[in-house]
Amino acid sequence: MQVLPTYDDVAAAAQRIEGHAHRTPVLRSRTADEELGAQIFFKAENMQRMGAFKFRGAFNALSRFDAAQRKAGVVAFSSGNHAQAIALSARLLGIPATIVMPQDAPAAKVAATKGYGGKVVLYDRYTEDREAIGRRLAEEGGLTLIPPYDHPDVIAGQGTAAKELFDEAGPLDALFVCLGGGGLLSGSALAARALSPDCKIYGVEPEAGNDGQQSFRSGAIVHIDTPQTIADGAQTQHLGNYTFDIIRRDVDDVLTVSDAQLVEEMRFFAARMKIVVEPTGCLGFAAARAMREQLKGKRVGVIISGGNVDMARFCALLA
Repeated sequence: MQVLPTYDDVAAAAQRIEGHAHRTPVLRSRTADEELGAQIFFKAENMQRMGAFKFRGAFNALSRFDAAQRKAGVVAFSSGNHAQAIALSARLLGIPATIVMPQDAPAAKVAATKGYGGKVVLYDRYTEDREAIGRRLAEEGGLTLIPPYDHPDVIAGQGTAAKELFDEAGPLDALFVCLGGGGLLSGSALAARALSPDCKIYGVEPEAGNDGQQSFRSGAIVHIDTPQTIADGAQTQHLGNYTFDIIRRDVDDVLTVSDAQLVEEMRFFAARMKIVVEPTGCLGFAAARAMREQLKGKRVGVIISGGNVDMARFCALLA
């Protein structure tokens, strides 16, 4: 039986990553507050190292490697943000890194991963199994496989973003977190249940990739084909075993939003808050805006997961 991480693991991760990860700002927007009739607290993980919350979990996991693991190296599979996070963390810790990435990953994410020193192995996300490729590389090279979300140390590290949000903003009535494989949502749930027990926790997926919602409602992990959505960070096909157990226990609901809503939020963040947010990073606020009637008078947290998007793609979506 697997042992789920706890809030104590999140607190320990916070100590491990201190001085390595940025303590990202909690941003406010008078426009957002007025539109929703609520107090909105945005945790800006688009300002994290390598541009996304993923650095937290990656650094926490790699910092726990023993000497033999550090010498042999790490392998990871990712559409982009976990790839960059592992590559950067590995460089900081002196660990060789091999990253399995889809051929159609954003060029900026591939370039950044290589720039951090990661050896990139490309695959076709629609015909090949990245998890199988990762396991094969791990076995062949004696590498330690660190998956993007289904790992206790990764989950604990991601939970530090919500911990910092609650530390700064205090108790909240609702928290909206984007959902791909569930690392950020499950880690955030651990922090929320410990620091703001009455807070409603919502995971948010793209409509085309609602495997998490199906899993949450059915009580069993649902596997789907790779979804077609602009939210490339949420193109996962299923939740993890660790993440699903925490989400099923601690999360209040899983919601979905359309790609059109994500573009609207990208425009809002750029025009009103002067920040670049990738489509996946807009999931939480898109759902909060859609739920504005239920949120009136509430204190609401939104985790902006990242800002890694090709500028040409960003401009094309907004145009």
